[in-house]
Amino acid sequence: MAKDASFDIVSEFDKQELTNAIDQVKRELTTRFDLKDSNSDISLEEDKAILITTNDEMKLKNIYDILQSKLVKRNLSLKILDPQKVENALGGNVKQQIKLKKGLSTELAKKITGFVKETKLKVQASIQGDSVRVTGKNRDDLQEVIKAIRAKEDEIDAPLQFTNYR
Repeated sequence: MAKDASFDIVSEFDKQELTNAIDQVKRELTTRFDLKDSNSDISLEEDKAILITTNDEMKLKNIYDILQSKLVKRNLSLKILDPQKVENALGGNVKQQIKLKKGLSTELAKKITGFVKETKLKVQASIQGDSVRVTGKNRDDLQEVIKAIRAKEDEIDAPLQFTNYR
């Protein structure tokens, strides 16, 4: 048996569930009375952003609300959404790009390693690209670290998953 146990802290989302949620929103755009003839569209741009175009800002807000509800139903965190400012589009329409957050930024990874050090447990946290690896001899300490990070999740503006627990 290995002498050290470890797990990774990552920030990812299920691409297939996101695609399914956007497809559901598209279907709802064609059936909802207030959005039926509004020339509204929503599209996914290479798993990096979502683009919404419609007639006016009120309809844009409604479509964004529908998108949020579909994401929640599919167990996707709303923290992956990073809405940009509303812009004017051709033909008097408006558009909004919603960037998708994936991976931990360097500053967020440093913040997470700080949280791990605050626990004062015998574990080490190291930044591995866009994830953080936590290692320690005792699996119970690793479980405590996961609990501590989940307790501080409201301070972190990205959805966190704990993977590769060994």
